[in-house]
This record gives sequence, structure tokens and C-alpha cells, in this order.
Amino acid sequence: MTAPYRPGPPPGPRPGPPPGVRPAPVEEVGEARHPAVDAAVLGMANAEALAPADQIAQYEAAYETLRETLATIDQA
Repeated sequence: MTAPYRPGPPPGPRPGPPPGVRPAPVEEVGEARHPAVDAAVLGMANAEALAPADQIAQYEAAYETLRETLATIDQA
């Protein structure tokens, strides 16, 4: 018995910048920073060095932090 068919990515160029092109640096925004958002973004950046299973946990934690933080913006 063969496994069920699982499609791969569509043919054609992959999304994102072309190989060798680095995104522009993020500009500092001064007083508008939020510590929880900064920590979530730093956690996502540091996840690159983790094992894949740990990366998923890090991304989920960052998602929850960002979701909760954005939800409180409307309440302020």
C-alpha cells in the first residue's frame, strides 16, 4: 500500500527576496517600543539556533505574546 499523495509547493519561483538579497535593517522607533513585543521578536530571531521542535514552541510563544499584546492595544 502506498502513502496518500501529499502535494509539494507549487512550481515556480519561491516567495521572498531573491537569493543573496538581505532585507533592509529595521529602523529604531524610539519611545514607541513595547517590551513584550521586543522580547517576542528577539525570541523569534534566536529560534534559528534551536532544534526544529523547539523552534515551533518558540514561535507559538511569540505568537501568543503578540496576540495578547495587540488585543490590549484596543483596550488602552
